[in-house]
Amino acid sequence: MAENMKNLHGKHALVTGGGRGIGEAIAAGLLLQGARVTIAGRDEAHLQNAVRRLLQMGEVNYVTLDVTDEGSVQQAFEQASKRLGRIDILVNNAGQAQSAPFHKTDAQLWQHMLAVNLTGTFHCTQQVLPAMLKAGWGRIVNISSTAGLSGYAYVAAYCAAKHGVIGLTRSLALEVATKGVTVNAVCPGYTETDIVREAIANIVSKTGRSEEQALAELSANNPQKRLVQPVEVADAVVWLCMPGASAMNGQSVAVAGGEVM
Repeated sequence: MAENMKNLHGKHALVTGGGRGIGEAIAAGLLLQGARVTIAGRDEAHLQNAVRRLLQMGEVNYVTLDVTDEGSVQQAFEQASKRLGRIDILVNNAGQAQSAPFHKTDAQLWQHMLAVNLTGTFHCTQQVLPAMLKAGWGRIVNISSTAGLSGYAYVAAYCAAKHGVIGLTRSLALEVATKGVTVNAVCPGYTETDIVREAIANIVSKTGRSEEQALAELSANNPQKRLVQPVEVADAVVWLCMPGASAMNGQSVAVAGGEVM
């Protein structure tokens, strides 16, 4: 693809949780559209391996950070900006899911789910927004979940955090609507990632079902009767980052095979 045909040529994108799964797929999609990409996360080994896989697609680097720690986020974003320039695109993908019946959900689990999934999105967005507003262009895409659009049993803390991400997305989108910056959310259903593999292992250990039975149980939530693939989520994210998606703002796009929210 010629450089001038790449829709995001000259843009710098930062993807949190970019060392594997959905985050790595998003990074790949952005690179193919010509963006320079920084992937960020806690596990340096995963990030280094992902960079090696992604280098053939374009200019990519990594920074380590803990999205729950404001100081860590600030330092990492400053480092990323020094290396590859102003951050034009932010994808808040870092997240975790833990399950427990509500009466067994203690304060530590509750706060951790909020910190990783919601407060982390807040910290990262605050780091990039001033420069985006000054430039008059920016894309923020928050990876929420269908759990941000509907309720699921045994993951009250996770659902609350992801609903919070949707609320943050809608509110901020209205604040920046006339300033060249868009803020949207992508809400995957059950996707073939480490989070779902951990969920399957949890079902197996607690219920005695086989892995095949647990997988079938989760896949049944998708009308297409399969897990969503990371690249399918990435395609939706990349589209929202395109110049042509400038009228998409404050939206929550479900990538869930037709699951009605």
